[in-house]
Amino acid sequence: MALIKSISGIRGTIGGKKGDNLTPIDIVECSAAFGYWLSEQGAPKKLVIGRDGRISGALVSQLVSQTFVSLGFEVIDLGLSTTPTVEMAVPAFEAGAGIIVTASHNPKQWNALKFLNHQGEFISKEDGETLLKWLSEGRIIFNEVEELGSYREEDGYLAEHIEQVFALPDVDVEAVKQKAFKVVVDAVNSTGALSVPPILEQMGCEVILINGEVTGDFAHNPEPLPKHLGQLAEAVVREGADLGIAVDPDVDRLAFVNEDGSMFGEEYTLVAVADYMLSRNPGASVSNLSSTRALRDVTEKHGGKYYASAVGEVNVVDQMKAVGAEIGGEGNGGIIVSALHYGRDALAGIALFLSHLAQANMKMSALRATYPQYEMVKDKIALDASIDLGKLLEALEVAHKDDPYNTIDGLKIDFPDCWVHLRKSNTEPIIRIYAEAATAEKAADLVNAIKGEVAEILKN
Repeated sequence: MALIKSISGIRGTIGGKKGDNLTPIDIVECSAAFGYWLSEQGAPKKLVIGRDGRISGALVSQLVSQTFVSLGFEVIDLGLSTTPTVEMAVPAFEAGAGIIVTASHNPKQWNALKFLNHQGEFISKEDGETLLKWLSEGRIIFNEVEELGSYREEDGYLAEHIEQVFALPDVDVEAVKQKAFKVVVDAVNSTGALSVPPILEQMGCEVILINGEVTGDFAHNPEPLPKHLGQLAEAVVREGADLGIAVDPDVDRLAFVNEDGSMFGEEYTLVAVADYMLSRNPGASVSNLSSTRALRDVTEKHGGKYYASAVGEVNVVDQMKAVGAEIGGEGNGGIIVSALHYGRDALAGIALFLSHLAQANMKMSALRATYPQYEMVKDKIALDASIDLGKLLEALEVAHKDDPYNTIDGLKIDFPDCWVHLRKSNTEPIIRIYAEAATAEKAADLVNAIKGEVAEILKN
């Protein structure tokens, strides 16, 4: 059981003791701190809220909503929705903020509040730190009865979201309709069942839905990684489908399965969409430091420039704005299209990817084979109180001073045919080590070599 309060929101396991888990008291306290802080900033007293399909979603959403009513807010509840839909609805309703009730890819025991600013983007690190300070100080005053807010449910914004996806100039609905793709969708018992089939059907696809009951009792681990997509892969082959689609419970991450049941690879979701968009609109791309080098390769192929950001969606967004990138995201299957909104959006990713596949006129596996082949290995080192992480990374930096390196988030060292990235975990007392090379064996060798260097540094 756990409760984690961070600069982006609060998450934890449902039940148990206040302060140790995500209890009703913790939910109300954190919601109230956010709402009162917004009021003190002079933000419009209007909140948009939506939730994924997990078991505790209605409970948590109602607690949040009525807490904001007690602070004098007009609450607009989208109900069962997706993270990108809520992000787009915040500015559309001219709200001062938004809250998404979702624990993203975490198991069913978890839930969370994700805080959005008036632009429908995740709040900044600085605002998150201020909010945590206010929460710790208990700086909350509730409204008297004459000044209570209001609550209303708003149906239909998901359809508006889909219409705005179709309005993107690079989405070619007619080309996809001509292909009449047969698609298996794993909605992992959440709101992907409400959002993914409609967008596919409107593009002329035949849809076979698995795990489509919105119960929140996830049929498998909900993170769309290859090891969790065996059922989807089997269904694609059994049904003779052209592809399989997997999303996480709040529909901001996207992964594909090829027609032969092999994995397209979540790292390559962004690569393929960027390849398509940049072939039509050459320019910059952005991903975080721990994402595949293949994005840099396809960006440069189209004459554009690739930029890396620190890990975290808000950092990718900041970098995209700074360099004017139309496409960016993360290697976990997160696609950000600036022309739509600055947030990961699986529905936009699906429409753009299918447009690409239809125009390429090839099978999924053949399209995947057109991209540079890299393999990534992820490892970690336990971090105890005696380790000075700053000095450790400085020593590694000195040891690799002749190699290109980046220190905006830990230390990333680039080699001609591979890279390694070390950074402190935000949630565990560990150093995360990611490496990528042409083969998994070479990536593992690089990880082991760096771990050996770390051990030598710690010895001295």
